Amino acid sequence: MSQINQQIKSFKATAFHNGKFVPVSDESLKGKWSVVFFYPADFTFVCPTELGDLADNYAEFQKLGVEIYSVSTDTHFTHKAWHDSSETIGKIRYPMVGDPTGTISRNFDVMIEEEGLADRGTFVIDPQGRIQIVEITAGGIGRDASELLRKVKAAQYVANHPGEVCPAKWKEGDATLAPSLDLVGKI
Repeated sequence: MSQINQQIKSFKATAFHNGKFVPVSDESLKGKWSVVFFYPADFTFVCPTELGDLADNYAEFQKLGVEIYSVSTDTHFTHKAWHDSSETIGKIRYPMVGDPTGTISRNFDVMIEEEGLADRGTFVIDPQGRIQIVEITAGGIGRDASELLRKVKAAQYVANHPGEVCPAKWKEGDATLAPSLDLVGKI
């Protein structure tokens, strides 16, 4: 079953955020755009490159009113230790959510049960708590924050402009399409 337009499921967790342990729940994601960014584990190889890329682009997401939540099956204590010991991870200013029970990973259907780790899953959640974008990649394939930023802008544009859609490679300011009978077979 597709997760697109599905309401996120209930969860409660603890995150390491700006030097503190803070509660995070499904309710934390509502009322604004959110990115839930699952990765397999702290202290690994591809993961820090992705999280560092998000950290480098975090201000751009914030300008759009988007909060990022990175999630792995590590604990919030492990997130703090990694944040304190890695220059790359030390740049992170978004919440790093601990999911040691796997509840959140299972809620978003990214849990690799036999390993107890999450797949590389990216979910863009609208302010009503509905999933608008899902991307899942294999463990060895890192994601690109600038491409995610482009997709978030497209999702926000479509949400704010009913009757318009964003074509392939759409970037902010580009022309959109208004689906109609007149366009059938003309694109």
